[in-house]
Amino acid sequence: MKFLKHITLLLIIALSISCSSDKKTETKSETKTIVLPKKETKRVLKVEEKSWDSLNRKNTNQFLTAYGNKNKETKVLIKTSFGNIKLQLYNDTPIHRASFIFLTKIGYFDNTVFYRVAKNFVIQGGDSEDFKKSKTRYKYENYLLKPEFRKNRRHRYGALASAREWDDNPNKLSTPFEFYIVQNRNGAHHLNNEHTVFGHVISGFSTINKIANVKVGPGEWPDDDIPMKVEILD
Repeated sequence: MKFLKHITLLLIIALSISCSSDKKTETKSETKTIVLPKKETKRVLKVEEKSWDSLNRKNTNQFLTAYGNKNKETKVLIKTSFGNIKLQLYNDTPIHRASFIFLTKIGYFDNTVFYRVAKNFVIQGGDSEDFKKSKTRYKYENYLLKPEFRKNRRHRYGALASAREWDDNPNKLSTPFEFYIVQNRNGAHHLNNEHTVFGHVISGFSTINKIANVKVGPGEWPDDDIPMKVEILD
C-alpha cells in the first residue's frame, strides 16, 4: 500500500509539472509584438529670399518689369541751383520708366551733375566721379536697357532720353545712369531711333535754357559743376 501511495504521489507531481509547462507554452504562444508607428517629422524648407534690389545685368527686364508694376509713378522733379525741371515719364517705355524711378528712389541721381552742356542741342546729366555713385553702378553690374523706340516718341524740344555708347553697341542699349534733355527748340530728330525717348519736360524750360548758357570748357563740361537732386512727384 505504501508503495502504491508513493507511485500515485509521483504521478500527481508529474501531471502538475506538465500542466504548468503547457500553460507557460500557451502564454508564450499568445504573446504578440506590437510595433508602434514612428512619429512623422515635418520637413522645413529653407526659402532664400532675394533682396528687393537684386537688379543685375542678367535679370534687368524681369526685375524692372516687376518693379514697374509696383511703382507706377510717372512724374519727377529735377532740382538745380538754376531752378527746377518737372518731367513726365512714359508708360509705353516701361523698362526705361521703371529704371529711372528705381534709381531716383535709391537716391542715385542726387548730387550727380549736368556734365555736358551743348548749347542749342542738349544738356546731359547723371554722371559723377563720386566713389559712392561708382559703387552703386558696380553693385548693379552697370546694367543696360534694351531700346524702346516708339513712333510717337521723338526728339522734340524738351524730350528726355537715355544716353548710350555708340561704339561696339549694335543693339543700341541704353545707359540708365545718364540721361539728356533736348534744348534745341527745333528738336534733335537725327537721334530718333538711336536713343530711347522715355519722357518730356512739363515745366522748367527756362531752367534748361539757363543751364545751356553756362560757360563750358573742353568736352562741353561746365566750368562750374551743376549738381542736381531728383525727386518723385507721384
